[in-house]
Amino acid sequence: MNQSEISSNLKSVYDQQYAQADTRWRDIGARQKAENIIKLCKKYNFDKLLDVGAGDGAVLKELDKHHFVKELSAVEISNSGIEKINSRQLASLKEVKLFDGYSIPYADKTFPLATCSHVIEHVEHPRILLREIARVSTYQFFEIPIDFSLFVDQKIEHFLSYGHINIYTPALFKFLLKSEGFEILDESFMFLSDEVVDFMMKDWKQRLIYKTKVFFLKNSSLRRVKPNAYAVLCRHQGHDIKIF
Repeated sequence: MNQSEISSNLKSVYDQQYAQADTRWRDIGARQKAENIIKLCKKYNFDKLLDVGAGDGAVLKELDKHHFVKELSAVEISNSGIEKINSRQLASLKEVKLFDGYSIPYADKTFPLATCSHVIEHVEHPRILLREIARVSTYQFFEIPIDFSLFVDQKIEHFLSYGHINIYTPALFKFLLKSEGFEILDESFMFLSDEVVDFMMKDWKQRLIYKTKVFFLKNSSLRRVKPNAYAVLCRHQGHDIKIF
């Protein structure tokens, strides 16, 4: 297998990922993800964007609803995801294309902004995808979940069940980006919204414990180490990885 190709077993899983997916859960999570994109990117007044790994289009739906840009485009490896995106009939969506997970079918610097939200943790060869995203865009927005803990190796089955094959802290993700030539322009350390917490945690005691923990995290330096998610706006500086 060529290193720039997605493994066949992963391709088959993701191809039908959204055929019978829980769209309510994805729609709830997408609201916060779209808000994070708008928060970090709104001052730049982008007129169009490419969403890389658009899934079932839940984030695209929110960006369309907020009239964030005039023109949305997307690439996705899953046929079932593309079907879901097209079924949404989004007014600002120009097109969605199937891609192989690495080679993005657009010319250099086609888009002023590329977004890639909760995708990199699923990617076998993240540096290859990062380079393609940098190639087709001027600015880049990334968001990843922060799954790291001191005992993350003891929860491997849990994370693999979500398809998370890469684990990051905010600092480790920034190291990856900077080593690939990305300049960090802005960043955000996020915790779950009340809507997401209420959906995920039905027991009030569980919600209280979580919200208490978040209160202390938000008011300490640990908020930059162990948030629920980390988002960053970048601009690639135009050079390849440099070592020695």
